[in-house]
Amino acid sequence: MGRIAYITRKEFIQVFRDPRMFAIIFIAPILQLFLFGYALTTDVNNINLAVMDLDRSAESRELQRAIFNSGYFIDAGAAESDADIQGALVHGLADIVLVVPAGFATDMARGRQATMQVLVDGAESNSAQIGAGYLSKIFFSYAQDQIAARMRMVSAKLGGAARPLPVVEAETRFRYNPELKSVNFFVPGVLAMILMVITMMLTSMAVTREREVGTMEQLVVTPIKPWQLLAGKMLPFAILGLIDVTFILVVAVGHFELPLRGSVGLLYFATAVFLFTTLGMGLFISTISQTQQQAIFVSFLIIMPAVLLSGLMFPIANMPVAVQYLTYLNPLRYYLVIVRGVILKGMDFYTLAPQFYLLFAVGALVFALASARFRKTVA
Repeated sequence: MGRIAYITRKEFIQVFRDPRMFAIIFIAPILQLFLFGYALTTDVNNINLAVMDLDRSAESRELQRAIFNSGYFIDAGAAESDADIQGALVHGLADIVLVVPAGFATDMARGRQATMQVLVDGAESNSAQIGAGYLSKIFFSYAQDQIAARMRMVSAKLGGAARPLPVVEAETRFRYNPELKSVNFFVPGVLAMILMVITMMLTSMAVTREREVGTMEQLVVTPIKPWQLLAGKMLPFAILGLIDVTFILVVAVGHFELPLRGSVGLLYFATAVFLFTTLGMGLFISTISQTQQQAIFVSFLIIMPAVLLSGLMFPIANMPVAVQYLTYLNPLRYYLVIVRGVILKGMDFYTLAPQFYLLFAVGALVFALASARFRKTVA
């Protein structure tokens, strides 16, 4: 144990010898949490909407008031011609252009279907679909109000009481995130992503630095065994990773008001298992890299697909079947499920046991490959 403690102490000294490393390890994750916590959002508001009103009636103006009073749309002005519509969409002045046809009020008065044209900038496909969905709901609500008003008028003329229209409504309740805050969805994912980036890159750079400056040969000729050198190299970054998790959780719960419903101990245990995997990946990268620059480059080649295939940004169920099978090798996938389950749902170990087993299996595989190659490199 004394030899491991020596390597661990040496690694801590090496890490903090450069004052910039303190900022990279402790300050950068907090700044990234604030950045991603506010920047990564699925909430779509402030959609620029231009209107080409060919009817110019009281009904069309009432519809426009309903649209802009919904809180989702911003008035991007009126379009008078097809050229105006083209210019608004091409130059980004409007995300959506609504064309109200001539005869809109007449169609509504006669009970005919009134068809409006909605031109959407499809370059932002997600926002475009959500904005079009908002408009559909507003159109439906407007039509229901018009029908109800007409029924009241008919009943008043006949001298009878207006009968309420039969309406079927769905009372939807959202569990675990009742306000549908996107920050509650993304912040746990950001925690996992930051943890993976920091620990993997630092571990890969620590080992390649020894080789780059020529001190690896000095360590090899010492009585230190390969497994002791391995443990001493990885232990500091495991400790730093757990400290980073603590800082991130404090900010997430204190500032972003993330509900921490589950066991903190279980969350740290999951983090330790995840670190077992990321440190193994960093170790493996170090064995195939000759310089720190190469280690950074290879780390990013692994990190980007891992994040994209983790379910953080895109649902895994929507991916091609072949890609879905590939995600089973991604440790970030399992850690995300565990973190969200513990923080948002208060899930226990027995419920999350399959995720723990799979995460540990992937970690054991990665660590075994990395250890075998590391020993061979040291030898």
